[in-house]
Amino acid sequence: MGEGMQHELLEIVSNLGFPIALSIYLLVRLENRMETLAERIKDLGEAIKSVL
Repeated sequence: MGEGMQHELLEIVSNLGFPIALSIYLLVRLENRMETLAERIKDLGEAIKSVL
């Protein structure tokens, strides 16, 4: 996590509260993982088509 993002996160916590900041942080992490998962599923579908 970069220094700028840490500063923004601390600002969010001070303004909105810990639960909201934690929710935003987890949603950002989940979004990245979902994008990776979607790419892997697409690759898997292409691999299955090439075998059949």
